[in-house]
Amino acid sequence: MNIPKELKYTKDHEWIKINTNIATIGITDFAQKELGDIVYIDVDTLDEALTIEEVFGSIEAVKTVSDLFMPLSGEIIEFNKDLEDNPEIVNADAYGKGWIIKVKLSDESQIDNLLNATAYKELIGA
Repeated sequence: MNIPKELKYTKDHEWIKINTNIATIGITDFAQKELGDIVYIDVDTLDEALTIEEVFGSIEAVKTVSDLFMPLSGEIIEFNKDLEDNPEIVNADAYGKGWIIKVKLSDESQIDNLLNATAYKELIGA
């Protein structure tokens, strides 16, 4: 299972890449495998400021629909438009072209509460 060391993770199976005060967020390889074939991603919170753990959207697979939770507080500044027509990109490239949103962080101290790759591996039993 692919768990890049340079990323941060949540218990909700999201990955976070920090670049200064901008966070790129997606779901982990583990999450996309558990969900199965992803058919739709809905993010209707673009340009909204949300707090940590608020729902920012949902992801729909053949078997289920799951909420997507904010791993960090901030304003959603970008949605990966490629996912509108091709949500299956998340299955093919979860950590690359399958990113979901970008967030301008409002409280960078929250980064310290995220899991590193080792802790995430322990969480999922990898």
